[in-house]
Amino acid sequence: MNNITFSVIKPDAVQNGYTISILFKIERSGFQIIAMKMMQISQQIAKKFYQEHKNYCYFESLITFMSSGPIVPIILKKENAVKDFRILMGNKNPLYAENGTIRKLYAQSLERNAIHGSDKNENVYKEYPFYFSDQEIFFK
Repeated sequence: MNNITFSVIKPDAVQNGYTISILFKIERSGFQIIAMKMMQISQQIAKKFYQEHKNYCYFESLITFMSSGPIVPIILKKENAVKDFRILMGNKNPLYAENGTIRKLYAQSLERNAIHGSDKNENVYKEYPFYFSDQEIFFK
């Protein structure tokens, strides 16, 4: 269960042309891509996905941002995937992210921070079904 994680390359990184660079960095860090696609989500799907943030002041801005352009959801495989991917992403705020992390390299700000990654093993299995059907994944 701890060898799968879920990620989304966010609209800012896709729009700025960083998708391939981010994918290359992910694969060079030992992750195997299990499923991936490019899509644009509606505000309705974004609200469901980010429902745990609904009481925060930034919620509406987050929903508008995440539905503003194409995203790239990805399911990744590696031993200790969630933990290792959180390290690879870096701090949510790129100003505090370690050099060489995805957010240090590609994020614009705390709000436009290039990439999402599951924060817990159990959340992987809650998050990926928003973007992938069982027919699209190969790790089950």
